[in-house]
Amino acid sequence: MENTKKAIENGKTALGIEFGSTRIKAVLVDEDNNPIASGSHDWENRLENGIWTYSLDDIWSGLQSCYADLAKDVEKQYGVKLTTIGAIGFSAMMHGYMAFDENKNLLVPFRTWRNSITGKAAEELTELFGFNIPERWSIAHLYQAILNGEEHIPSVKCFTTLAGYVHWKLTDEFVLGVGEASGMFPIDSSTKDYNKEMLQKFDNIPSVKAHGFSVESMMPKVLGAGDKAGVLSEEGAKLLDPTGTLKPGIPMCPPEGDAGTGMTATNSITKRTGNVSAGTSVFAMIVLEKPLEKAYPEIDIVTTPAGDDVAMVHVNNCTSDINAWVNIFREFAEELGVEISMSKLYETLYFKALEGDADCGGLISYNYFSGENITHMPEGRPLFVRTPNSKFNLANMMRTHLYSSLGTLKLGMDILAKENVKIDKMFGHGGLFKTKDVGQKFMAAAMNTPVSLMETAGEGGAWGIALLASYMLHKENDETLTDFLNNKVFANGNVYTLEPDAADVEGFNAFTERYAKGMPIEKAAVENMR
Repeated sequence: MENTKKAIENGKTALGIEFGSTRIKAVLVDEDNNPIASGSHDWENRLENGIWTYSLDDIWSGLQSCYADLAKDVEKQYGVKLTTIGAIGFSAMMHGYMAFDENKNLLVPFRTWRNSITGKAAEELTELFGFNIPERWSIAHLYQAILNGEEHIPSVKCFTTLAGYVHWKLTDEFVLGVGEASGMFPIDSSTKDYNKEMLQKFDNIPSVKAHGFSVESMMPKVLGAGDKAGVLSEEGAKLLDPTGTLKPGIPMCPPEGDAGTGMTATNSITKRTGNVSAGTSVFAMIVLEKPLEKAYPEIDIVTTPAGDDVAMVHVNNCTSDINAWVNIFREFAEELGVEISMSKLYETLYFKALEGDADCGGLISYNYFSGENITHMPEGRPLFVRTPNSKFNLANMMRTHLYSSLGTLKLGMDILAKENVKIDKMFGHGGLFKTKDVGQKFMAAAMNTPVSLMETAGEGGAWGIALLASYMLHKENDETLTDFLNNKVFANGNVYTLEPDAADVEGFNAFTERYAKGMPIEKAAVENMR
């Protein structure tokens, strides 16, 4: 305790703050990269004028609340005020679109990754580049706005992501970590920078050329893990901590996306390793040995924070529908006068799913709160479907919801399996894995590969970006990020692994076949339910 207190007072710490979909979380680590304090702030996106967004006030009030919660935790535990930190890193949900004019004014409300409004742009750019450009990528948002002839386009001076914006405001450095940048525009893994050939192709599109855009000059400079990315400015210190207790001048690491921080937090940044993050959305990432044979619309190619190619299957919808159903059971319990905590309710229902039939007894669920790119659904319509002969009981119902949360992910992962992509290790993290064995067991069945959890996985992306800040602060000469993680972070970490069960794999495959065949039902719901 005394050593930790001295480390805090002397700034021998690193802080990571991540803007997740439903929570902003802060984790402070010591010199050995152990979490010593944390803070959080809950928030929610909103659908305004057909756009999923968070306001600027949401961003800054949420960040200040999260940081204040962390500072309060530090003072409560160690009896000291947080006045300085060794290094800070910020991360956030990847992708999206924040466009600014020459005076740094936001031109249109922040368009998050959740928006499925750039279909034409994504399709045209994918064909032009011969490289999959998903709808949520920043370049797709810019190009779609150009195609739409949107009023703000002539005024665009630069555009970035949420993580890039926060870092920019706090340091006045317009930069991104390479992993986050790879969700804005394709990265050339040999140069660890934007793909020059594709930049030129984009600038030569007639509708782009008409505006005289040089897209490279409009995007943040790309930095790698370990690079210095400026310091916390006086204005930035006041933005982060309005009390004025935190001093400026703190070194900052490159801002990263939640995919990169998830890879870091699970030590899955080397080839043939992967991780899956399952919460509001779900995405699996595999570090590739070699490029895929061709571009697939279901597979994103992004990079690790060190710039190596990663195949990512990104699914917009994961646990939101499960949460809604669990809330129904909470209401029912309240009507009966039964007091039960939400954690106990989740645990009970998740464990009940283990009793269900391996194929869910013929039930189908579509958990689409929002549109889904992989299955080409422009909007979401959560559905639960059964035949008169389906085995409809609580166990099968809950198992169906859990399978459904991974159903679209399974469709993407099957493509990688056909491409013969090798996976030696797969690590899981996120809310789906909180109940012991359940989410992990079903994920292993979906991927037909062992799934491991680390005891530190619950710290999530905020811990991951804290590790990247620590790496920048402490790395020795040519020490790689892989070496740093293996030798200084995970050398003695406990790992819990579940092998796939053959019956579960067979059952999940049967469910997936039914799920895919029933997709026209979801399409009809989107078209006919308003």
